[in-house]
Amino acid sequence: MSLLEQLNQDMKQAMKNKEKDKLIVIRMVKAALQNEAIKLSQNELSNEEELTVLSRELKQRKDSLLEFKNADRLDLAEKTQAEIDVLVKYMPEQLSEEEVAEIVQQTISEVNASSKADMGKVMGALMPKVKGKADGSLVNKLVQQQLS
Repeated sequence: MSLLEQLNQDMKQAMKNKEKDKLIVIRMVKAALQNEAIKLSQNELSNEEELTVLSRELKQRKDSLLEFKNADRLDLAEKTQAEIDVLVKYMPEQLSEEEVAEIVQQTISEVNASSKADMGKVMGALMPKVKGKADGSLVNKLVQQQLS
């Protein structure tokens, strides 16, 4: 089942269950996917393009959550956390830190990286492998640790 079909099904269920907050998030994600399709002049997005849009939406909310917590706006932080919880359900299963560390080590070996100067090469080869499955800041931290 494609992501759009899943969103439509969940949207109907949210309407039936009168889950207003969930419905708002699903509609927001659908709109973001449709906007991306229009931007790329396509009728349908590939799975990878859908994942990119979902990742972007999730990252925006995580950044907002951090800002709201720093500003002691707990009301907005709670609302944003609820949106994150809905979005996470549509993301692929996240890799553990150990799994990411293993992929990082393999990639460093593949590109023959030896110092922090090779960080760009490593990240360029690594990010497509873990796209949507691992947080970029975690990947960055692990690469820096292994290259130092």
